[in-house]
Amino acid sequence: MRILDRTSLFKRLAPGDDRRLQLIAANVDTLFVVTSCNQDFNVARIERYLVLAREVGVRPIVVLTKADLSTTSGLFLEAAQALQAGLQVQLVNARDPESVSDLSAFCKFGETIALVGSSGVGKSTLVNTLKGTDDIATQPVRESDGKGLHTTTVRQMHRISIGPQGGGWLVDTPGMRELKMSEVSAGVAELFDDIVALSLECRFSNCTHAGEPDCAIRAAIAQGTLEHDRFARWQKLAAEDEVNSDNAMLSRGRQRKVRRKS
Repeated sequence: MRILDRTSLFKRLAPGDDRRLQLIAANVDTLFVVTSCNQDFNVARIERYLVLAREVGVRPIVVLTKADLSTTSGLFLEAAQALQAGLQVQLVNARDPESVSDLSAFCKFGETIALVGSSGVGKSTLVNTLKGTDDIATQPVRESDGKGLHTTTVRQMHRISIGPQGGGWLVDTPGMRELKMSEVSAGVAELFDDIVALSLECRFSNCTHAGEPDCAIRAAIAQGTLEHDRFARWQKLAAEDEVNSDNAMLSRGRQRKVRRKS
């Protein structure tokens, strides 16, 4: 008997301890990035999940829940679709089996789907509906700010046995308020491929896009073909990844020295 290699691994820097990695889920085929059509919707946080998915080569799907409770669900849909060309976005009522039927197609035999997102967005409710049960406890969110309690406190796997394509597995994860990433440069480059392509047109290869002449990115912002906010999010993620990756490399170097001495 032997342990098979992981086909994919989602991880983040542990909250409060940047020296330790926290594993989120492994051997995942599809990532449901779940957020709701209310105050929880946050473009920067969704992009972080998408970066993780792109980094490990897993198909991401943005699932917008509570569409039935919002009068502006179409605006949330457009904002999510604008994050990357070809990104699949599903607008659902997590309690309605018919509404989530398109997601059921990903729960077929041999497939593993992980759900990530904040507390209170409806991940557990979505799992219940896809399973056709009410096994998982759920709690209402606060009406004042749309935030929910941590109903799911541990990672759980659920077998999908209903429907003609049943047989897949769902991984329900606890709500995450913080998502610090490390060594995801490929994911950042893929999600922001339009900005990366623009940067190659700058006069200087080491352009900081701050005040150098003939900066293609600044020109695009001035022309309105690139949103400044999107550019700023790219800069922040790229800078964060560079720092965290350098720290991770130093940590591995220290660990190797300790092993050699021992």
